[in-house]
Amino acid sequence: MIRATLLFVALLFVSSIAVGQAPKEEDYYKLVEFPIPEYVNLEAGGLELLKSGKLAISTRRGDIFVVDKPFAVPPTDVEFTKFAGGLHEVLGLAEKDGWLYCTQRCEVTRMKDVDNDGRADLFENVSDGWEITGDYHEYAFGSSFDKDGNIWVVLCLTGSFTSEQKYRGWCLRISPDGKVIPTCSGIRSPGGIGANAVGDMFYTDNQGPWNGACSLKWLKPGSFQGHPGGNRWYEMTGGAIGARPKDPLSKSRMMVETKKIPELEPPACYFPYPKMGQSAAGIACDTTGGKFGPFKDQLFVADQAHSTVMRVALEKVKGHYQGACFPFRQGCGSGALSLLMTKDGSMFVGGTNRGWGSRGSKPYSLDRLVWTGKTPFEVHEMHAKKDGFELTFTQKVDSATAADPKSYSLSTYTYIYQADYGSPEVDATKPTITKAEVAPDGMSVRLTIDKLQEGHVHELHLDGIRSTDKQPLLHPAAYYTLNYLPE
Repeated sequence: MIRATLLFVALLFVSSIAVGQAPKEEDYYKLVEFPIPEYVNLEAGGLELLKSGKLAISTRRGDIFVVDKPFAVPPTDVEFTKFAGGLHEVLGLAEKDGWLYCTQRCEVTRMKDVDNDGRADLFENVSDGWEITGDYHEYAFGSSFDKDGNIWVVLCLTGSFTSEQKYRGWCLRISPDGKVIPTCSGIRSPGGIGANAVGDMFYTDNQGPWNGACSLKWLKPGSFQGHPGGNRWYEMTGGAIGARPKDPLSKSRMMVETKKIPELEPPACYFPYPKMGQSAAGIACDTTGGKFGPFKDQLFVADQAHSTVMRVALEKVKGHYQGACFPFRQGCGSGALSLLMTKDGSMFVGGTNRGWGSRGSKPYSLDRLVWTGKTPFEVHEMHAKKDGFELTFTQKVDSATAADPKSYSLSTYTYIYQADYGSPEVDATKPTITKAEVAPDGMSVRLTIDKLQEGHVHELHLDGIRSTDKQPLLHPAAYYTLNYLPE
C-alpha cells in the first residue's frame, strides 16, 4: 500500500508537469512547522545545533530554550526546555568546548550546565567591550566561531542613526581570551551575520541613512561599510585598522564614492526594495555537500518583513565580492530572522514579528526547510563578463527558447548614496541583449549585452526560458549587483 501511494504521488507530480502546471516551491523544499508551546515566547534570534543533537534557540526576550528532537517528522511531540533566562536580547549562539556562547545586547557570555539538570548554572562574561543605552535599536548580532576561534559581533547604531556610545556602528571580533579586535566601521542596522564557504564573514544591513536598499556586505577587515556615524570611534582603536576614512559625500552614488575612499567596501549584493524584501536578516551557507540540493556553497539570507528566504550566488571581481540574489522560499510562519544550516541538509528558520510586523501571521515561529530530492529548474549562478553575463542552470535548457534574446528582459538602476533615509531606484537604463548563446551541454547561456552599467543592479527576467521538459523556471528573476566590470 505504501509503495502504491508513493507511486501515485510520483505519477501525479509527473502528470502535473506534463499538462504544463507550473511547479511550486513546496515541490522541492518542504517547510516543516514546529508547534510552539503556549508557555514559550520564542522570537528566535539565534540558533545552534548542539553536540548532543538538540537544538538551542535564543530569544529576543532573553531566554534560551533547547528542543530535544529537532529532526522529528512530524515534530508533534518535541519538548522545549528552558536552558537559561534573564539575558538581554540574545541574537547569536555558538557552542565550543562544553560551553554555550551567546551574544547579548551588552556582552558576549558563555554558560554551562555544571550539575547536568538541563539548565545553565555557571555564567561567565567573555567580553563587554562596547557600550549600550536603553535605546530599542541597539542590536548586537553575533556569529559562530571563525577558524581562529573568534566571534564576530556587529553593533547597530543608537536609534539606527547615531553613535554616541562606544563602538556603535562597528564590527568587533571577540578573541578566545575576550580581547576586543576592532574590525570594520560603517555599520548601520544589521539583521544577521555569517560566513561563506571559505570563511569570509558577511552581514546584512537594512535600508536607511547611507543605505539605499537592504544589502549583503562583506566584512573585510579594515573596511568602511558605508555609514559614517560610527567613524568617531577610530580614535579608540589606536590605529589598529588604519586612520579614519574620509566621509562620503551625500547625494552621490556608492561606486563614485568608492573611487574616492579606498576603505569603502560596496555592498556585495543589494536586495531590491521591496521586490526582494524589506528587512534583510539571518545568513546561512550551504556547506552540506549537496544534501540541501543543487546550491552547494551558496548563501541564503532571511527577510523578516516578507517571511522569506532568499538565495545569493557571489563571485569575486577585482578582489571584491559581488553577485546575484534570487527568490528561494516564501511562507515562513513569522518574520524570518535567524537561519541555521545543519550537516544533514536541513535549514532551520526562526521567526518573530514583534515590533516590525511580517507577512507571516504568527507572532513567532520555528520552521525547518528540507530538500525533497527533486531538483528545481533555476538559474544556478550569474557571472559577470566584460560584455554581458554567463548564466548557469540546474537543468538543461531548451535551446530554442534559451537562444532567443526575446526570452529575456534586462533593466538596470542604482541608488542615491545619501544621509537621507533610503533611496528610490535611480539612473535607470534599458540595455539590449544582442545575443544569447547556449552551451553545447545545454547547462549555460552566454548573454551579450550592448552596455553594462558599473555600479548598477542588473535586473534580469527570464520568463521565456524553458527546460528541455518544457517547464518554466521556478523563479524567473535575478538581480545582479555589478560593482566592478571584469577585465
